[in-house]
Amino acid sequence: MSRAIKHLLIGGLIIMAISTATTAQELTIINPPALGDPTPNGYSTAVILPANARVAYISGQGGQDSTGGLSPDFAAQVEQAYANLGAALEGIGARPDQVAKLTVFVVDHDMSKLGVLTQNVTAMFGDRLPAQTLVPVPKLAIAAMLFEVEAIVVLE
Repeated sequence: MSRAIKHLLIGGLIIMAISTATTAQELTIINPPALGDPTPNGYSTAVILPANARVAYISGQGGQDSTGGLSPDFAAQVEQAYANLGAALEGIGARPDQVAKLTVFVVDHDMSKLGVLTQNVTAMFGDRLPAQTLVPVPKLAIAAMLFEVEAIVVLE
C-alpha cells in the first residue's frame, strides 16, 4: 500500500472517530409505543446517557428573580424558574439538550397547571424533552414558592 493511501486511510479513520465521539455524547430519548406518547405533556419516557458520561446535578430552581423577588402568580414563577435553570446550565457550560432528567415540584397541583408546565418545558427543550417526574407537594422551602425544578445534566 502506498504511503499516500495509508495516510488517507488513517486520516479518514481519525475523522470517523471524531464524528463518532461527538454523537456518542448525545442523549438517547426513548418513548416506547406501548406506553403512549408523553411528548404532548412535555416529557419523554426514558433517556439513556452515553457510556462514561460526566453528570451534573442542578439544585432546585424556584421562581425568584435576580433580586430575590417572587411573583404570587404560578405561571410567572414557572417561567422564571426555567429562566433560572437556563442560567444554571449556562453557568456549568451546558445546554438544554444535555438535560437527561427533570424533577418538578408543584404546590397544590391540579390538572389546570399542566398547560403552563408543558408550555415552559417545551419552550426550553423543544422536541428533545428530558425524562421528567412531577411531584405534588403541600409547600416548598419558601412559603410563597409555588414551583421548583431540578435537573440531571450530562456534560461533554
